[in-house]
Amino acid sequence: MRILVTGATGYIGSRLVAALLDEGHHVIAAGRDARKFDGYGWRDRVEVVALDAGDPDSVAAALSTAGPVDVVYYLVHAIGAPDFREADNRAAAHVGAAAARAGVGRIVYLGGFVPDGEDLSEHLTGRAEVAEALHVDGGAEVVWLGAAMIIGAGSTSFEMLRYVGDRFLLMPMPRWARHPIDPISIRDVLHYLVAAAGPQVRPGAYDICGPTTTTYGELMHTYARLAGAWRAGLQVRGLDTAVLSRLTAAALPIPGGLAADLVASLDYPMTASQRRLDGQVPDPEGGLLGIDDAIRRSLEGDEARPVDRLADPHHLADTDAAWAGGDTLRIQRLAAALTPPFARPALGLLGAVPKPVAGALRTGLDAVADLFPKKGAS
Repeated sequence: MRILVTGATGYIGSRLVAALLDEGHHVIAAGRDARKFDGYGWRDRVEVVALDAGDPDSVAAALSTAGPVDVVYYLVHAIGAPDFREADNRAAAHVGAAAARAGVGRIVYLGGFVPDGEDLSEHLTGRAEVAEALHVDGGAEVVWLGAAMIIGAGSTSFEMLRYVGDRFLLMPMPRWARHPIDPISIRDVLHYLVAAAGPQVRPGAYDICGPTTTTYGELMHTYARLAGAWRAGLQVRGLDTAVLSRLTAAALPIPGGLAADLVASLDYPMTASQRRLDGQVPDPEGGLLGIDDAIRRSLEGDEARPVDRLADPHHLADTDAAWAGGDTLRIQRLAAALTPPFARPALGLLGAVPKPVAGALRTGLDAVADLFPKKGAS
């Protein structure tokens, strides 16, 4: 099929492009700045179009340039930005309308679970609104896949888990740490996304998840155990989620708005509904990955590689966010920039630095690096 992937430079989008190419599809990668695709390993195997979902003229021009398109994957979001909910709704409406005019057959949208209840966070409320905005009378059919936490190096939610487990000897356990959650591995997310392009998946909303329900607290302890660290939980009482989200944004090396908005959504159980793809999509070979296997795979990659040449999609890609991959990797990268080539093999010894110490060191190095002008900055 001819498939257009919006948000193709993102964590999910870049891996999805590689998976679709492996299945033999013709892929058109879409993003606001087409020049950014030059660093992706699959660049020479795809068409590229510039598409700013916030601009209806840009969306229409992109679909016109792309030519006939069977399926559009909608992986765009503005979470972390001011007024992201309104921006997300506008962007989805633009894509839905342009897809209808261009004769696109199907839109596949990856969002998240929407818990029952009226008092939801902006992030959670916006998920359902985006799905609704993509629907246009007489337009493309919509398949909405909802997922909770996605386990894989480079995933924002996994990186938050990594930094909490690495940096804190006493991991904070707010009241929401007891809430149940159905995480899913990135390998299984890609399996469902690829399948959702085909006719075996009927239009509608479905929740996708791994085989095991856990809690946020148990997930943190599981990460620490598999990372080889001894960690204890510290019960945190009297601290509401809004305050905690701001503290988390300040303590972790993740863009502040993004971290804060995600933490604000942790105040709700995140378990899959009964709307599943059972019976429409068979499990991947060997079955769905459990939590331990998914985390273990996410910790195995020894260096970042091109996204289309990863031994496992759980591993870190060289195009994933610069803040991803852990404190030790960040320190090694900063040190490599200042170290002569013959001495760089010795940087592997930095792996012996205790993770909380590495976190403090990385924070200091990042602060120093921010004092210098970035390459290409005016």
